[in-house]
Amino acid sequence: MNVGYKQFDFDKVFELCTKIFEGYGFTEEESRSITEILTKADLYGIESHGVQRMIRYHKAITEEGMVKVDAVPEIVFETPVSAVIDAKDAMGQLVSRRAMEMAIEKARETGVGMVTVRSSNHYGIAGFYTRMAAEQDMIGLCMTNSEAIMVPTFARKAMIGSNPIALSMPADPTPFLFDAATTVVPRGKLEVYNKREKPLPYGWALDATGEVSTDPQQVLNAIIAKQGGGILPLGGAGEETAGYKGYGFGLICELFTGILSGGPTSNHSYVVKGKADTAHCFMAVDYRIFGDKAEIRKNFSTFLQELRETPKAKDQNRVYIHGEKELESEKEKRANGIPMNVKTFKELQDIAKSLNIDYTPYLREEF
Repeated sequence: MNVGYKQFDFDKVFELCTKIFEGYGFTEEESRSITEILTKADLYGIESHGVQRMIRYHKAITEEGMVKVDAVPEIVFETPVSAVIDAKDAMGQLVSRRAMEMAIEKARETGVGMVTVRSSNHYGIAGFYTRMAAEQDMIGLCMTNSEAIMVPTFARKAMIGSNPIALSMPADPTPFLFDAATTVVPRGKLEVYNKREKPLPYGWALDATGEVSTDPQQVLNAIIAKQGGGILPLGGAGEETAGYKGYGFGLICELFTGILSGGPTSNHSYVVKGKADTAHCFMAVDYRIFGDKAEIRKNFSTFLQELRETPKAKDQNRVYIHGEKELESEKEKRANGIPMNVKTFKELQDIAKSLNIDYTPYLREEF
């Protein structure tokens, strides 16, 4: 099979994914909400967390029983500034959107809102939720743990998740949107390389024996079977390139997610059959609690502009602010379509067929 890509109309892909989620039993509103978060990754150019993840969601819902379509999350602890939600194995995107909305509501009242979630599932890109806060003229912070894929410094077994940290802050002319895993790359990037039948760059991952591996399928198999190995922390192996920093950032995420929510840490996630046990953290800060909001936003915007105008390195003509590439990518892809790998295309076809959904109005018959 030719491992290539073609462009597909965004709106049609969006509608097909929505139909698929409805086919699982979600309401139309829920299905569109999940799909919005899922496809935002494709618009941003983050293929690892976009429609290529549909096959994992399909298995989690229909085969593994990790996602409970009829789950009713419960608030199990609450104060004026905080809350803990037990997701009851709900779809991660649904409970997470509600959790960030709750954090924003609390921030409107008190200046700060922080909500943690336990017993959840994969929730997509962390940056989606922080942008929700930025759109309300607040600072947004979000973290999640995940299945253990990070090998701690000097270890050879995955113990920590990809554990991204995302933060958004309103600014002009575009908001500051930071979202990054604390591993060298997230697991989804390995899945993308596997679909492309390309070797991993040297230094990304370790095999079950603790040796560097460039075989994405080998590393993925070891992670799934919990045989050892995994992805290295941001900074790489050992101390010479400061891999302990990524390890430390990942550990901070464990504190704010699994520990504060009363849920499991990453090394205990995806261990019990049919249970993802993922934990999240959402925070909104109405920065009026630090003074004049207009002045704070102006000062931050001025600083970002100074960064854009800083002298450029050789052969470079632009310094980017976090989020600019993503917002420019979104504009381009809404106009011209999103790229899809041939294997992802086939997976979407098979998923639709399994739910008796006619995919032909949304995807061309042949790749």
